[in-house]
Amino acid sequence: MSRKGVAELAGSVGLGAWTAFVVLTMVVVGSHGAPLFLDGDLLSWSLAHRPDVAVALARGVTATGTGIIPYALVVLAGLFVGRTPRRRLVAALSWAVCLGAGQAVRYGVMELVARARPPMADWQTHASDWAFPSGHATTSALTAGLVILAIWIRAPRGRTPICLAVGCWAALVGLTRVFLGVHWFTDVLGGWLFAVGWLGVCVCAAAWWLPAGLIADMTPHRDTADAPPEEHTPRGPGRR
Repeated sequence: MSRKGVAELAGSVGLGAWTAFVVLTMVVVGSHGAPLFLDGDLLSWSLAHRPDVAVALARGVTATGTGIIPYALVVLAGLFVGRTPRRRLVAALSWAVCLGAGQAVRYGVMELVARARPPMADWQTHASDWAFPSGHATTSALTAGLVILAIWIRAPRGRTPICLAVGCWAALVGLTRVFLGVHWFTDVLGGWLFAVGWLGVCVCAAAWWLPAGLIADMTPHRDTADAPPEEHTPRGPGRR
C-alpha cells in the first residue's frame, strides 16, 4: 500500500474514532459526570461477582496496563520492525513517542472533563486523578495497537491468533477497571476510542513524514514460502 493509501486509511479510522470520542465526551460533560448507559448496571454486577480469586486475577491484569510494561512492549515492537540498527532505533523511538504523547494528551482531556470516579467504597484497587477517559484503557489499547502493527508487518505466519491475543489483553485491562470499581464503563469506552483516534493520527503522520527506508520496512512482505509455485508451461514449436 502506498503512503497515500496508508495515510487515508489511518486518517479515516482515526477520524471516525475521534468523532465518537467527542460525542461521548460531550455526553459525559452534559451529564455532569453522572453514570451513563450501562455504567450503573455493570458496576452493580461487578459488586455482586467478586470472589477473591477473580479480584486477585483482575489486579494482576490491570497492573500490566500501566507503568514500565507498556513502554517496554512498544519499544520491543519498534525494534522488531526495523531492518537495520538505525531504523530499529528510529522505529522504537517513534513507537515510544506515540505512546507517551498520547498519554499526555489524554491526561489533558481528563483534567478538562474532571469526571468523578465511582464511590471509593466500591474500589478493589488503588486509583488516582479523574475518571474520563480511563488511563489504563487508553495506555493498554495504544500499546496493543502498536504491538499488533509490528506483528502484522513482521510476522507473515500465524500472526492473526497473536494479534487477537494482544487485543484481548488490552480489552481485559480496560474491563478490569470496571470490575475493580475504579472506573465507569464509559470511562473505559472513552479510553478505547481515544486510543484508536490517536493511533490513526500517528500512523497517518508516519505515512507522510517518516523516511522512505523506514516506510519500506513497515510494509508487509509476502512470505515466499506461502506463495504458490509458479507454473511453467512447456514451449512447443509453435509457442513463444
